[in-house]
This record gives sequence, structure tokens and C-alpha cells, in this order.
Amino acid sequence: MEQKIMDGNSACSYVSYNFTEVAGIYPITPASTMAEKVDEYSASGKTNMFGDVVKVVEMQSEAGAIGMVHGLLQNGVLATTYTASQGLLLMIPNMYKIAGELLPCVINVAARTVATHALSIMGDHSDIYSTRPTGFAIFSSSSVQQVMDLTGVSYLSSIKGRIPFVNFFDGFRTSHEYNKINVIDNEIFKELLDYKALENFRKNSLDIDNPTTRGTNQGDMVYFEAVEARNKYYEKLPDIVNDYMEKINKKINTNYKPFNYYGDKNAKKVIVAMGSVCETVKEVIKEEKGLGLIEVHLYRPFSSKYFLNVLPKSVRKIAVLDRTKEAASNGEPLYLDVVEIIKKHNLKIEVVGGRYGLSSKNTTKNDIDAVYKYLDNKILKTFTIGINDDVNNISLTPTTRNFKNTSKEILIYGYGSDGMVTTSKNILTLIGEKTPSYVQGYFEYDSKKSGGVTKSHLRFSKEVINSPYYVTNPYMVVCSKDTYLKKYDVLNNIKENGIFLLNTEKDINNLNEVLPVEVINKLKEKKINFYIINANKIAYENNIPNKISMIMEMAILNLMGEVDMSLVKKEMKHLIKINFSKKGIDVVNSNINALGSSLTSLKKVDISLLTSKINMEKVNNTLYSKLEHARCDLIKVSDFNSNIDGVFEGGTSALEKRGLSNIIPSYDKDKCIMCNMCSLVCPHAVVKPYLLDKEEIEKSPLSVKEHLKDAKIKDNDLSFTIGISVPDCTGCSLCSMVCPTKAITLKKQNLEARQKEMERYNYLQTVSEKHVLPKTTIKGSQFVKPKFEFSGACAGCGETPYLKLLSQLFGDDLMIANATGCSSIYGASIPSMPYTVPWVNSLFEDNAEFGYGIRVGEDFMHEKVKRVFKEYKNKVNSKNKKLIDKYLKSYSKEVAEEVYNNLDYEDFKEIIPLKKYIKEKTIFIVGGDGWAYDIGYGGIDHVLANNENVNILVLDTEVYSNTGGQSSKSTRMGATAKFASSGKKTAKKDLAKMALNYKNVYVATVSLGANYMQTIKAFNESASYNGPSIIICYAPCIAHGIKSGMKSAIEEEKLVTESGYFPLFRYNPETEKFTLDSKADFTKYNEIFNRENRYSINEEEKISLLEQNKKNAIDRYNEYKTLEGKDEKW
Repeated sequence: MEQKIMDGNSACSYVSYNFTEVAGIYPITPASTMAEKVDEYSASGKTNMFGDVVKVVEMQSEAGAIGMVHGLLQNGVLATTYTASQGLLLMIPNMYKIAGELLPCVINVAARTVATHALSIMGDHSDIYSTRPTGFAIFSSSSVQQVMDLTGVSYLSSIKGRIPFVNFFDGFRTSHEYNKINVIDNEIFKELLDYKALENFRKNSLDIDNPTTRGTNQGDMVYFEAVEARNKYYEKLPDIVNDYMEKINKKINTNYKPFNYYGDKNAKKVIVAMGSVCETVKEVIKEEKGLGLIEVHLYRPFSSKYFLNVLPKSVRKIAVLDRTKEAASNGEPLYLDVVEIIKKHNLKIEVVGGRYGLSSKNTTKNDIDAVYKYLDNKILKTFTIGINDDVNNISLTPTTRNFKNTSKEILIYGYGSDGMVTTSKNILTLIGEKTPSYVQGYFEYDSKKSGGVTKSHLRFSKEVINSPYYVTNPYMVVCSKDTYLKKYDVLNNIKENGIFLLNTEKDINNLNEVLPVEVINKLKEKKINFYIINANKIAYENNIPNKISMIMEMAILNLMGEVDMSLVKKEMKHLIKINFSKKGIDVVNSNINALGSSLTSLKKVDISLLTSKINMEKVNNTLYSKLEHARCDLIKVSDFNSNIDGVFEGGTSALEKRGLSNIIPSYDKDKCIMCNMCSLVCPHAVVKPYLLDKEEIEKSPLSVKEHLKDAKIKDNDLSFTIGISVPDCTGCSLCSMVCPTKAITLKKQNLEARQKEMERYNYLQTVSEKHVLPKTTIKGSQFVKPKFEFSGACAGCGETPYLKLLSQLFGDDLMIANATGCSSIYGASIPSMPYTVPWVNSLFEDNAEFGYGIRVGEDFMHEKVKRVFKEYKNKVNSKNKKLIDKYLKSYSKEVAEEVYNNLDYEDFKEIIPLKKYIKEKTIFIVGGDGWAYDIGYGGIDHVLANNENVNILVLDTEVYSNTGGQSSKSTRMGATAKFASSGKKTAKKDLAKMALNYKNVYVATVSLGANYMQTIKAFNESASYNGPSIIICYAPCIAHGIKSGMKSAIEEEKLVTESGYFPLFRYNPETEKFTLDSKADFTKYNEIFNRENRYSINEEEKISLLEQNKKNAIDRYNEYKTLEGKDEKW
């Protein structure tokens, strides 16, 4: 049987494609890559088992995707979709319909946490369990191999049994795990398909020659009976599933059943579970007698017959593991199902339920061992594993038992976007495909968009590997960023005599600047073979700055010694040509040359000579400190006593100090013209201007004084300087790119220079804010301290400068409702909170309505304030009466501020509970184009139509940035994106023009780099307008593939406007004036196509699609000219 390296999503797509005629899709992590793979298959012309190329249609939401699937099924077409979490929940109404209508269908799910007090994209079964009442069968796979083997069973059974299926596996743990698996022969499915059942399905569909009525209205006379009439289909289904499993077993030599038993035939203690944890349990029971596991595959219908068939008669105690928390229930779902069977059949078996693995919490063999040990207790109660519950005191302590480990393990620490995850996948693929070894890889990410910590957990063995937990004892540890060594215990569990490879710009003589004492002690204690490489230098010298993945890959493979290096060089050169050929021969040659330098630059360090004066950062007992240092093992349930409802303090990102960039801005006061543009464009609020008075200057250290210059502000004796928060800089270079005099340049700085810069910055934080220039100007706005700082957004992010500016213009009164997406992830990821204004996220699809609710609630409470003022104005002292009269008769934002600050609250205690509602709030509803153009558009349309004073800010990257770069309705014709791999065939939706249809709505389009003042003006006008507003902000994104990198983001914003690609305008209902704020030179239009990789499509379609793209832009611009009242056309 053919073997390939695949992850769970790829395995599912490989099989599901065969059974699918049309796929209705919508992106959601971690399921998106299933649909992406199907789209790639379709674009390449691959055919399904019926000889057809699958039609792939991206819808506006998961509700839209399943609605489309429902329609396809009613028309006799085999349809599929792929989803997870909230997406699956949005499908539930249609799932009831599809099941009730006995339509064969499979929804493939990478099971993921459902958002409650917080969003989590990680895996558990809360979404799956939410679908139990829908009538869908639920089918589970525990490993990547099982996804390959069993996905077909769900399709075959659904067609034959007329019951739709949820085919699921664990999100991330299985969906994203790389493994070497046996690939099933697609011809098997052709042999097993029940063609008669398929014919009946098509025959029963809508037919103009045999007209029928469906979806009728039924009442109390018949509905109940109709529901009960379907029971027979569910009663037959377990046998159908079992029959197909047996047929698959014969074909591929396996032993799958609806419930599989593993372990001692005479076991007294058994665990019942489903999903990837079963593989962990199997490893535990291999090493001890008397233990067993029942692995659940067919969860719905839950068959007593097949469960009891595999349950040993010797069993006396069962622990049921559920990967969910069902609040207020007597137990979790799987536990209740097992209890029902045991009670119904009067078996003398004690059953206890436990929870594990919520939101991908790591579950180890020692956790499972603890469960089996717990079953020896006389009294059994609900328990948890994998956490330290010091509040409810129900968590089991992991055992300290040493288990066998037949795999060689590697742990690779990377920096998000440095390519170390790609490096890891390449290593797995190379070794897995070019040697007999089996491989496994799992990739751990933090919540930063890029620049966060990544950990690649790799295993290699001569035997099949199914170990769904983090590596425990790596023989090699790789770290791509030396600053991690102070913060993280990188070498925690490294094997004695193991290998440590560090990427650092320090030479052997200067390692004491980056190696803490604790790390050196560990190196010596465990006799580690320590190597260093300066991959960044090699990349720079070969004209591929920061592209270190191939360099590190070569070094790692050399140290591993698993593959002959001549083969490695050959394969890597081939891979480089495949990956970079579109970027030109120079890029290809640069990468190949860098490979050679990798081996010659690898140096072994004599650890006996190492000394250091620095120490690792201490972890204190706060939740923030434990999270910041990735010490999840220290976190307890009691740490959340003050955050039970998901509410956290803002502004904590200022504490993080990640030290990401090797190059940082350097300020030259003599060249500076004090324009403050460097501050305006800085995506992370790292570069900021400051004004100092004489007293502040006198107190300042020399490092501040030597960078001061006369501020030249009339009637103010102030000095000016620029401060730079060195450890928060991502090295994006935008500040230096926009500086007109090159007063800001990016340089490498030694430790002493960095410390001096931080001394300067730290003092500047004590300087008072001076409001000596209007905030309505570029310069004046930047003297306001941002209330959005140091987010986890990508280096050079095009979105964050808008949010930072928003916080500077309206920060004192600003409230933000944020749609799920990039802006919510970098806006509020534990433990880093960049906002110091009220900020809240609900979901993806409902943000407009959610923000609207905040506005309506604010207005309601404001009216209540007025009512209380009227009721008490003659009962309070004269000062309060005067203020209240002013508030009621001459209300304005300024008056509200005055009243709020000057009321005598001791005299007027009745108003204290309503105090926060006295002031006027500026409410902004923020989100990306995936929300605004697609899933949330209906809500936006409704909110704009309702004439309330809400402001909508759309961060338009023209792609689903957060889920990995899928096409949205904002994506331009001809642009490549996931779900549009051959170039999008339809034009960009003109959301701004649609909003203009409502004459009561303030509408603007802005592109910061094109016109800084127009952006500021639009923000201020929208906020001051007493009605609904929408501003669409053009935001460059790494998904665009700007060839010169994100350092050109501001330049790109300028070009898209100058070329007519993204025209700027403002429409103000108060004046009924439409102002086109930009001119267009369409001769520059093709420059965009040449500068961005997203427009690299095949030559056959390139000319027609991109020419149509340009024509669409010209037509749009001419329409805007007409709206402005001008006749000239381009």
C-alpha cells in the first residue's frame, strides 16, 4: 500500500473528494485546509469516483454553506462541507432539516472548542456534542491513519442508510498532525458504493416530471407520528456501519468496529473514550495487565449491541473520558450514554466520568495512568485530568511512572513567520518519504499573528507512531531566537548527551550575552552537544534577509544524521526550485547558495568554557507571569478566581517586552523635521514623539538630553524627541521608509546601546502629555499616547495603524466591539492585552448587531440619566442644579464631560449607579472584510438602516487573513487566495457604494499611506456625525505577498490609491456632499499586479482576469466621479 506524509485534514480531503459532486465551503480554523485541499484538487482537474471534477463554491457563512448543501441534496447532488466550532453551530438549523428529510450527506469536522467566556481555536468535542439532537449520525476517528481509513465509511453508510453524518476528528491534534500513513486505494470505494441507494437518492430528488411538495407545515395532528416513523433508519444504521467497516477491514487488513476494544481480555478496569486520546490510552495499556480501552467510532446512534459485544465480562469499573464540559448536567454526554447502557442491562459495573483535554489541553500517558489508578478507589467521583484544580479539588495528579519511548524526539522552538514550522514539515516529509522510518509532527502555536513562539514536536521511529501529546524527552532541541533563552525553559527535558542547536548572531566569545547561567548549567549537567549557527547572517549575505528556514533545515538534518547529506542537498535544491521558481532565478540561486553556507557556518561550542552573568527571568505567582513564560504546568484553577467571566485587565501587552528584532530604529535629531509620520505609521506603537518642559528636561538622564531639540511650537517652551521601545519593535522598517529626511534608520545595536535606548524610553514614559496642537492634525494626533500598544499583530501590519489612530483620536471616550478575526486575536490574546479602552468581542457573524446593542443600551441608560436628573434637579444643591439644567437644556459631548467631572456626588448619591452613563461614548464596531463583506454583511446592512449613532470600521485586507488567506467578497478578480487557487473569477464587492444607498449614512474610504490627513478627517467626521457611519480602510497584509515585504505597506497604500485601485472619498449626510479625495492614474495600475504575489496566476487567465480587474476599477472610479458631480471620465 502506498505511504504518504499527511495531516488529518489532508487525509479527510483525499477521501471525501471521491464522494463529493459539489462542496459548499466557508473558512474556519482548524477545518479550512480540508476545503482548501478540495479546491486545489478541483482547480487541478482531479476527478471524483464518478469521473467529475468537483465544483467548489465558497459561501458567505457556514449557515450559507449548509443551506447550499441542503439545496444540492434536494436536487439529487452529493454535497459535502467542512467546518468546526461556531461554524458547526451555525449549521444546526439546517442539520435538523437534512436529517428529517433523510438526505445522505457528510459534514467533515475538525472538532474545536465552542466559544463561551472566551474564544479558542483549539480542539475539544463541545461542538460535536452540540449536534447530538439534530438526527445526524456522529462518527469519530482517533488518528490521521483512521481519518484515511474511516472517512469513506461515513459516506458509504450515509448513502446506503439515508442518514446524514458528522465525520469528525480532533482539531489541531489530528487535523494538523503530520504522520506517515497508508493511503487507501480510491477504487475500493467504487466497489463498495451502493449504487442502488444512490440511484434512489437521485430518483427521490426534485423533478419537474414528478412534482412534489417538500418542507410542509405540520401541526399537532401529524408531526409527532412523522418523527417516530423515521426510527427504523436509525435502528438499521449501526449494522450498516459495521458492515462497511468489515468490508474495509478485508480490503486494507484492519479490524475496525463501531466500538473497538484494546487491552487485556480479562481487564477489570476500562476507559471509554473517543478521539485522539485513545491513542494515548493504547500506549499505557500496552505496559500493564488488567487494563482495557473501548474506543468509540460510532457515537450516534449509540448502539448497546455493539458496545456490549466488545465489553469484557470481567470489567468491574469504567472511567468515561469526555472532552467537553456540559454545565449544569449530571454528567458529560458520553458518560451518560455509557451509564444508560450499564444500568439498562443491570451490569454490576461502577461507572465514573472525567473531563480532559478542553481546548487542546495536553493529555499525557501519566494523566491516563492516574485515571486507571483512581479506579482502584472505593468511592469514585467526577474527575478532571491535565489541570491543577485547587478550587473544586477534583483533578487527578499525574503519576511519575516512566513509560517506554521507542521514538527519537526533537523539539524546535521557532519565531512565528521565521519558517521553522515549514522546516519541521520538510524534515518530516524528507525522512518519511526517503527512508523506511515513520514520522510524526505536531505544531504548537501561541496566539500572536506572527512573531509568536512556535514549537514543533517531531518524532521518528522504525515503528508506527501515534502519540498525541507533546514530546517528553527530546534528544535534540533547536532554538531559532536566542532571546527565548531568558524567558523560556527551552532545555527543560532534553535528553542526556543530547544536541542543542541555537541560531544566534553572537559568536562563541559573546555567548555570555544571551546564555543565562541556568542554561549553561543545564548544558554542562546533561553533557549536551552544543552548536551555534548565524542563519540570519547567512540569509542576509545571500540576499534573502530573515529567510532562515532552509538554512536551519540543512543544519538540523546534518546534526540528525538520519539521511545521507548528498541526498539532502539534492532534495532541498529541488524543493527550492519548486517553491521559489516564480520569484525568479536570482531568488532560487540565493537560497541554494545559502545551503552551502549553512554547513560551513555550523560551529560546535566547548561548553566547559561557557560563563555568564545573566539569569533567566523569574516566574512569579501571577497568572500573567506564568503565561508569559509558558509555564502552564504552574497554572491552577484558583488563578482564574478573579477572571471567571473572561474579563481581564487591559494594557498588559506593555509588560511583555518580547525582544523580537535584531534591527531597531535609531533616531537622529539633527535630521528630524518633527513631522511625526514615523509614529503615525508604526503598527505596534513602538515609535512615539514626546514633548518635554524645562523641569522634565532637568530631571532627565543624559541619554534623553542628547536627543532633544526645540519643538518650535508657538507660545510653548518645549523640547521634542522621539522615543523607541526597543524590545517591542518587530523590525518592520515602516518608520524609516516614511521618514522624509532619514532621521529614523534601522540598525543593529549591541546590548549597551539597546539598554541606553530603553533608559531613554523608560524616562519618557514619566513625561506628561502636552495637548498643545490639535488632535485633528498628523502632528497633534501623535502627541496623544495611544490606547492600543504593542499588539501581537504581524510586523508591518496594515490594520493596526488605523486602530492606534482611532485610540489616539477618541481614546478617552472610545468603546470597541470587535468581530472575531485578525483584529480580535491580536487585540485580546491571553496574556497580552494591547487596549486600554473598553474592548469586547462576541462572535464573528454578529458583531454589527452586538455593537448596535451596546449603542442602544448606552442610549437607553443615557435617557435614564436624564430622567433621574429631572426627578432630582430640585432636590440637590445649587451647584448640582445648575449643572443638571445645563445638561438637560444644552446637551453636548463637552457639556456631558463638564457635568461628569464637576457634579457633587456626595450631595447627589442617587446618580452614582448611573455615573458612567453621563458621558457621551464614541462606539466603534470593528472588523475585517471577511466579517463586513461576507458573514456579517446582513447585520451591517440592518444597523446602517436603523439610523443609530454607531461607527463601523472595516479593516479591508481583501482576504480572510485570520484563517490563512481565503478569498472573500472583497478579494479582487484575478487575485489568488485559498478557495481561489486559480484566481478569483468575480469582481470585488463595492461595499462602500452599497452603503451610499442609505442617504443617512456617513461613508468613507481611506488608505493611510495615500493621504494621512484624509484618514484623520474621515475618522473625526464619522465620529462627530450623529448617525450611522462606515469607514473602509485599505490594509496591506502578508497574504498579499508584497514582493518587497511589509516594509512597503505604506508605499503600497499610496500606490493603490494613485493607480485608481482603491479610490478615497467621503460622503457626509449632513452636507449631502460626496467628495472624491483622490485622483487616479490608471497607467500605474499594472504595477500592483507586478508587486504582489497574489496576482501570480497562470498565463492563460492572467491577461483576461487582470484586465477585467482594471476595467472594474475604472468603472468604479468613473461612477464616483459622477457622484461627485463631475462629468470627466478616465
